[in-house]
Amino acid sequence: MAQVFVSIGSNINKQTNIRGCLTALAEHFGALVLSPIYESEAVGFDGDNFYNLVAKFETQLSVGELNESLKHIEDQFGRERSGPKFSGRTLDIDILTYDDLVGVIDGVQLPRDEITKNAFVLLPMNDIAAQEVHPELQVTYGRLWFFFDKDSQNLWQVTL
Repeated sequence: MAQVFVSIGSNINKQTNIRGCLTALAEHFGALVLSPIYESEAVGFDGDNFYNLVAKFETQLSVGELNESLKHIEDQFGRERSGPKFSGRTLDIDILTYDDLVGVIDGVQLPRDEITKNAFVLLPMNDIAAQEVHPELQVTYGRLWFFFDKDSQNLWQVTL
């Protein structure tokens, strides 16, 4: 079984879509470890605020199979893929890490570079995996969060 971390985000009907996503992930992968949910302003475009969190689970699927499964869940919640890259989303699920794999595997860049660039990914990683080591940088997520420029992005914890 591979240990996987995924980021989950939504800024369209976000409470319903996040709840549905978590139900679908649990049905597909079993037990989930979840970070708190954070609300943040849209990054890269003007739009409604996002809800974001990180989930950890185990899977027997390959990276490619997992990616396809996550895209299928996004599609179930009305994910539109024809718009601009930086735009509103009903649901966005991205593989952050898959065990300690580094590089492009089955078309997926691992680890995902958003981990170190966006507070809405790094803080939830810190919340549930502070002592785990980033597979490429060989630094813990807790240390990465400690040195992150926390003034660069505003986010705040919310409940569903």
